[in-house]
Formats: sequence, structure tokens, C-alpha cells
Amino acid sequence: MSVNSPDSARLLDVVLVKAGRTKIRYAAELLSDDGTRLAVRAPWAGDGVRDFGFVRFERGDVFTEYYWRDRWYAVKEVRDSAGRLKGWYCDITRPATLSGTELVVEDLDLDLWVSADGSDVRRLDEDEFEESGLTVSDPPAAAAAVAALDELEGLARAGGFTALLR
Repeated sequence: MSVNSPDSARLLDVVLVKAGRTKIRYAAELLSDDGTRLAVRAPWAGDGVRDFGFVRFERGDVFTEYYWRDRWYAVKEVRDSAGRLKGWYCDITRPATLSGTELVVEDLDLDLWVSADGSDVRRLDEDEFEESGLTVSDPPAAAAAVAALDELEGLARAGGFTALLR
């Protein structure tokens, strides 16, 4: 199914789960779904400003988010209210599932930030990942998560996500 025209706009609830509990739920417009990869667009869903030091997410920011049913990550393109690219925030997750109008993604703590110009590629939350205990409770999932982070970092350092997000 491809959803590309305003006439066929469909809203989904993106549900981000962490440690078995809903971390955040927000409405997003489904842009496309080819059976493997889904793309949605949503405004910044956080409360107020989230300042990481290297980027700020704030009211007016727009996220175009890409989720896969067969990959262990999500890539979120972040633009400000004027449409200027801030960069890409990547979550390491279990493969996404779509059930009715709910797109459910389980966050595995590891993240990657890539600035708009590609000069800043940084791994995030590796300490949280270690503290999560996933390496002990589910070693195959932990290995898949680390491999996914390595894959995304490699793509970012080799020129970005253009081919991945086409």
C-alpha cells in the first residue's frame, strides 16, 4: 500500500514502548507503507523544549519518521518550523508492528544523532543500554541492537541515509 496523496491521508498512533510501558504516544500522518517500511510525519510530540546540547527539539519541529518491520531501528528526520534540516535522530528498536491504527515500537535505549551536515555523528545512551540488562535477559536482541547501531553509524559516516530513506 502506498499512501502519498492528501486525499488518502491516514492517521496512526505511534506508540513508543520502553521496558514494557508506554513511554509516549502521538498522532502521525501515514505517508507510505510498502509492507516493510512505513513513513509517518508528526510534529514534535514532547512537552516543551528538549535540549540535548547538540540539538534542540521544540514546538514547530516536524519529524518524518521511518520504521521497518524487519530492521532493528527507526530513523527520524528532524526539521525546524521553517523546514530547515536539523539532522536525524535514530532509535534502536525492535522491528515495528502495525496493528490497526497503532504503530508500536519497542525502544532498546541505544540512539544515534547525525547532524544535518553529517559532521556530528554520535552514539547516545550506551550507559542506559548496559543498565537495561538486555544483554543478560535477551542476548540475541542485545546483539541485534548493537549491530543495528553499528549499521546506522556506518551509513552516517559513509555519506548519510539518502539510499536508506528513498
